[in-house]
Amino acid sequence: MLLKQLFFAALAFVASAPAASALGSQCSSPLGAGTAGPNDAFWLQNIKHQGTAAFNSNPGAYQVFRNVKDFGAKGDGVTDDTAAINAAMSSGGRCGGGNCDQSTVTPAIVFFPQGTYKVSSPINTYYYTQLIGDARKPPTLLAASNFNGMAVIDADPYIPGGGGAQWFVNQNNFFRSVRNFVIDLRQMPASASATGLHWQVSQATSLMNIVVEMSTAAGNNHQGIFMENGSGGFMGDLVFNGGKFGVWVGNQQFTVRNITVNNANTAIFGIWNWGWTFQGVTINNCQVGFDLTTGGTTQAAQTVGAEAIIDAVVTNTPIFVRTSQPSNSLAGSLVLNNIRLNNVPTAVGVVGGQVVLNGGTTTINTWGQGNTFSGTNPSPKFVKSSLTAPTKASSLLDSSGRIFGRTHPQYANFAVSQFVSVKDQGARGDGHTDDTAAIQAVFDKFAGCKIIFFDAGTYFVTNTITIPAGAQVVGEAWSVIMGGGSAFSDINNPRAMVRVGAPGSSGIVEITDMLFATKGPAPGAIVVEWNVNSPQQGGAGMWDSHIRLGGAAGTNLQQNICPSGSNSNACFAAFLALHLTTQSNAYLEGTWVWLADHDLDGSTQLTLFSGRGILSESQGPVWLIGTGSEHHTLYQYSLVNAQNHYMGLIQTETPYYQPAPAAPAPFSINSAFHDPSMSGQQSAWALNVQNSHNIFVFGAGLYSFFQNYQQTCLDGNTCQDQVINVDSGSTISIFSVSTVGVTHQLSVNSQGIIPASANPNGLQATFTSWTR
Repeated sequence: MLLKQLFFAALAFVASAPAASALGSQCSSPLGAGTAGPNDAFWLQNIKHQGTAAFNSNPGAYQVFRNVKDFGAKGDGVTDDTAAINAAMSSGGRCGGGNCDQSTVTPAIVFFPQGTYKVSSPINTYYYTQLIGDARKPPTLLAASNFNGMAVIDADPYIPGGGGAQWFVNQNNFFRSVRNFVIDLRQMPASASATGLHWQVSQATSLMNIVVEMSTAAGNNHQGIFMENGSGGFMGDLVFNGGKFGVWVGNQQFTVRNITVNNANTAIFGIWNWGWTFQGVTINNCQVGFDLTTGGTTQAAQTVGAEAIIDAVVTNTPIFVRTSQPSNSLAGSLVLNNIRLNNVPTAVGVVGGQVVLNGGTTTINTWGQGNTFSGTNPSPKFVKSSLTAPTKASSLLDSSGRIFGRTHPQYANFAVSQFVSVKDQGARGDGHTDDTAAIQAVFDKFAGCKIIFFDAGTYFVTNTITIPAGAQVVGEAWSVIMGGGSAFSDINNPRAMVRVGAPGSSGIVEITDMLFATKGPAPGAIVVEWNVNSPQQGGAGMWDSHIRLGGAAGTNLQQNICPSGSNSNACFAAFLALHLTTQSNAYLEGTWVWLADHDLDGSTQLTLFSGRGILSESQGPVWLIGTGSEHHTLYQYSLVNAQNHYMGLIQTETPYYQPAPAAPAPFSINSAFHDPSMSGQQSAWALNVQNSHNIFVFGAGLYSFFQNYQQTCLDGNTCQDQVINVDSGSTISIFSVSTVGVTHQLSVNSQGIIPASANPNGLQATFTSWTR
């Protein structure tokens, strides 16, 4: 109990903001510390809720914010609240139940005040939903002793009698968040297959600030998370106590930051993946830390392809990592970095007792199992041994030498009076009214002394919005700032839609639960230009906030205008999605930079054009934790003259239409934005690194699934030739990279070096490390 209390207390703490470089015109002093009283509810419960779903068929009547107590839930720990909670979830014609794959017009926050909510069957979550508990005193979801169903929270329910059919397509199960809960399974019998969360999800999803309590009886069948499929995703700040499995997971790729498992049989069981990164792991008193199903090197025998674990502390656990099969070739890549073992006899072993790496009480600096490469030598070296340690800039590390991480700010100690609503200040958020002046006025008046609350809605802007240094911004069910009009129409004169910090500015900026979008055509839009530099480590950050271009209601970039195969000027969504400028620094966690490949309010594929994904010229520090960038024409990530970046795990997809037209078409190379020379490359670079130093990539999933919407290229890994390009002068450490559909996994100066044919590891190919 003490551990749980300390965990939530740590997450609730938010340091008071330092004085901004300039305060808003209506500010007499900086915001300072939170002023909520000790018995106050979380501010989100009592703030005025006037948010709307701008493109719902009846936005005036549709309810975005739902308090479960308003639907009859008692939260007394005795009453069965299942029906009331599910009514709060489903009311208003929302997308779910197996009759709707996806939708952007029925978003919701389902809020749980303090209390204990007893449930006897699953909370079935609908598409585009945030489940949020009181962050000051997280509520408990108590599974009744007679609980019947897959999990207390089910993100993708199976349809009874459906032969395995589910509510949602797992690879497209986007826009989900669950935060601030204790899930208690201990009233269920130890023998029951009790599960906290069935979390079969994809991108733009998050779990945060969750504790799952399970049986500690010998032979129990409890598990914290069950995940059998999907394409994620980020989760962080999680504690699992007891259980047969802390978490049981299978998914294409995921990033996990700050996970603790106590007193489980197996802390983390992996059934399959293409790549996972675990950053910040604490395991206490378990039998096995990571238990991994390995050995498959074909699509038909897909097992765990790549596991990358950094900054772990493991105590009183006989085996840290155990694989199901011995690895004498690639079958199951493993990278360990900065692993501290306390009374852990076997660091790496195999089912049956074989010891691959001895443990004890010791620290593992950098160790790997798999195919490694160096320089321009295309031949792999298979190792089960220490690896060359990565270069880590000191600015990327916390005081204990671990990669710095920062919990999603929720302002738990702040009072409602410390927030200002943009709708109260005149913004409409109806998706049509030009809100440019109203939004800019809010920032100019209140940045630095109020937390700026974007009530749910879509805020249409026709010129650049500047979020000044000192601003703290909170959305409601992913509030949208959408830019359009003539200001963003000139491909030869691109302009920032949202500027985070004026050029040269210094101070904190915190952005949470927001979306940035364009209304097409917008060939001249730089969607987010990031200029701010924070003197506070991680003080300039964005959490669970995304860039979504097209494929959503109101964008003019949907199936009626831009169906698959279209080549229309009307289908330009952006010039550049995210630009980290030279003097900036940034902490980005769970950020998805997506050009839509399909319509979220329909089912058809789209052909849209966005020139560039993420361009960083920052000197750092920059943390890209659980980020993705997909379908942009020239590149997904490009680092040019950059320094001091941590990237783990990065995920990309190449545009489905390429190579028809071949990159850079329909854009042109623009030297002012350091566009890479394509040098015969017909498809987008996943990662381009030029004249950059102290770059640390710890996990990557880089995929090319199509050639002009056809997938016959997958069989021979010929969907594109090259995917990572590093010049001869950059200093970079690259670990745990999995690719799909590409011939060469890494190139130096645009010459393919690492052949995917050397590294079969399931559907994907994997290399464990590459060094200069």
